[in-house]
Amino acid sequence: VQLQASGGGLVQAGESLTLSCAASGSIFNVGAVGWHRQAPGKQRELVARVLSHGSKTYADSVKGRFTISRDDAKNTVYLQMNSLRSEDSAVYSCRAFIAVRERGGYGEYWGHGTQVTVSA
Repeated sequence: VQLQASGGGLVQAGESLTLSCAASGSIFNVGAVGWHRQAPGKQRELVARVLSHGSKTYADSVKGRFTISRDDAKNTVYLQMNSLRSEDSAVYSCRAFIAVRERGGYGEYWGHGTQVTVSA
């Protein structure tokens, strides 16, 4: 199983970006998926998470600006980021809990990060 994060880039404050986290390989089911970010000198933080049944949670700092969604047919989770601020600049990584067979447990997988840079 592999997770591929993409969609990062350089934008100006107030602009938008959409990140994608795509799972590939031998997958039976994708459970909870979260987007995390880490800025230089700061601890990694959970930005948004979506559970398998669709329940979503967000960090206070991104509520109302970021939207997480999932397309189970594509094994992909998206993070729509609007009204970006300079403090949103960080490396964004996705983490997913994935079952590779019907009666197997869920393993934890991380995708490589994608850089988001917001210029003031």
